[in-house]
Amino acid sequence: MKKRVVIFLLGLFCSIELSAQVFNFAEPLAHTYSIVARDPQTGEMGVAVQSHWFSVGSIVASGEAGVGVVATQSFVNPSFGPRGLDLLKKGMTAKEVVELLISTDEGREMRQLAIVDSKGNSFAYTGSKCISEARHFVGDGYSVQANMMLNNTVWNAMSKAFESTKAPLAERLVAALYAAQNEGGDIRGKQSACLLVVKGEATGNLWEDRLIDLRVEDNPDPVNEIKRLLNVYRAYEHMNKGDLAVEKNDMKLAMDEYNAAMKMFPENLEMKYWTAVTLANTGEIEKSLPMFKEVFSADKNWKELTKRLPAVGLLTVDENSLKLILEQ
Repeated sequence: MKKRVVIFLLGLFCSIELSAQVFNFAEPLAHTYSIVARDPQTGEMGVAVQSHWFSVGSIVASGEAGVGVVATQSFVNPSFGPRGLDLLKKGMTAKEVVELLISTDEGREMRQLAIVDSKGNSFAYTGSKCISEARHFVGDGYSVQANMMLNNTVWNAMSKAFESTKAPLAERLVAALYAAQNEGGDIRGKQSACLLVVKGEATGNLWEDRLIDLRVEDNPDPVNEIKRLLNVYRAYEHMNKGDLAVEKNDMKLAMDEYNAAMKMFPENLEMKYWTAVTLANTGEIEKSLPMFKEVFSADKNWKELTKRLPAVGLLTVDENSLKLILEQ
């Protein structure tokens, strides 16, 4: 049995070594702070990152439902994400994958790499030539890592924020980013951010397995923007549930969900409009009219859209009610 395990690991090592990247200074830079983590209650796994570098999420963050999440940064080795996930799928732990990837990389001393696997194992590496302040902290089911920070307090602040925040995983990841920024963050400033959350168990359907995938590519305040986008995402979760309730003809549930979304973003025309449509469909025309008026006043195209809804069964009112609505 031991002999077979050794042969298996040697095979893995050889395959990695053959594809190992030769270090060169043209590789992407992502001097940054990030967190990889798993929620033990839901099994969800996520990555959050911020950097003074354009589109940091496209080079730092990787994740796959039922497998794990990866953050590769400093002088980024872009292969670490897909190769790391592939090795996790072959049964290796986060620690084994990090050690194997780093051992075959000529640029290892300028890398940071962190992985959490689907069982909650976490491990990280910081090379000796990462620009200070640079370090990582591995906790229970998560890892925080940073390089080129203004202060050496960033990783401890991220850890405390993540552990003390009582919220879904995505909000805890964002809390860690805020904590890093409050400690001074990247010595160069701010530019982009990313938030990725995947399911703990894979369904085989990417559209179901990737729960949250938000990016801020170029913004003067990317952490605040990623938080805003997460709030919008949560509001649209209510909208989607409302739409599903409409499909099932559960208008009470639809109204509850649409109202929840509207309370989060009362100025959002989309949310207000579909709430008005649902009110009209449930016979509450009088309640719907002020909402329709507000939406139509802001953008006349919504009135044109309203004319098209009866034909596809999305607005089920009589002719007199439709006329009242369109007069707003």
